Amino acid sequence: MTRHPVRAAVFGTGSWGTAFGMVLADAGCEVTLWGRRPELVEAVNTTRTNPDYLPGVELPASLRATTDPAEAADGADFTVLAVPSQTLRINLAAWAPLLPADTLLVSLMKGVELGTAKRMSEVIEEVAKVPGERVAILTGPNLAKEIAARQPAAAVVACRDEEAATRFQAACHTPYFRPYTNTDVVGCELGGAVKNVIALAVGIADGMGLGDNTKASLITRGLAETTRLGLAMGADAHTFAGLAGMGDLVATCSSPLSRNNTFGKNLGRGMTLQETIAATKQTAEGVKSCESVLDLARRHDVDMPITETVVSIVHEGKPPLVAVKELMARSAKPERR
Repeated sequence: MTRHPVRAAVFGTGSWGTAFGMVLADAGCEVTLWGRRPELVEAVNTTRTNPDYLPGVELPASLRATTDPAEAADGADFTVLAVPSQTLRINLAAWAPLLPADTLLVSLMKGVELGTAKRMSEVIEEVAKVPGERVAILTGPNLAKEIAARQPAAAVVACRDEEAATRFQAACHTPYFRPYTNTDVVGCELGGAVKNVIALAVGIADGMGLGDNTKASLITRGLAETTRLGLAMGADAHTFAGLAGMGDLVATCSSPLSRNNTFGKNLGRGMTLQETIAATKQTAEGVKSCESVLDLARRHDVDMPITETVVSIVHEGKPPLVAVKELMARSAKPERR
């Protein structure tokens, strides 16, 4: 019996949703993007480009777009969610009844929900009423514009069901995109969420004119506090030394393509929060998630001083110079605590 080509629905036509839709199409999947804006969907279908988020990138013929979520979901073996993390709950509540009973839900989102302090996979399980074995995440050092240029990159597909992770690995494996599998969903999600917060800190330091020693220290100690939180939540320490941890952290903290790094730079240069938001065209997940990450840390009694510093600057109006001095004035202690 001839099986139909693998079908994937991607909910979200931003830069990463579109770029990953391209990856899936290049890997041989039939891909349908869902977008809320008719003019953008029309542009994808008629010009084979996403002019707002990936101008100049030609999209594969096996990728199409629609504003109808039922049409996007129809027959999807994989349902990929690529919306801002704080909008996931309300969006998925509308989409869940439309999803095929056996589809694997895959999160591209890197955030922690405000109020509940839930990871994205937990929100998906709750709203879609599916077991954790039906939910996967894709994470790693994956800057959308570089992926769209088909530059070599690697990622991690994490799912409690290893066979499901392997199936999705095969569905998105291309000559330029190399996915690995992992069953540590908690560690992989935390690595992706907290690195956005650390990237804000590194960007702030850069905007203040501080040097590479400062930025390297923030990256390293940021990884330490991410690992502390992960271990308190049952994650595998090795995850944070891999693509979902150090890999994603380095890319997000060092690249000018990083939204969170750029957002932090503007704050460090003296722009107000509102001015920085106005100058930012796409969602910088760490801006909201820094509060929910700190909430999560406090629930697990984990010390995360860099995260606390970012929250104090972004949401409490503390001048960056004062916040940095306070961070440096903390009492001395052994490195591995």
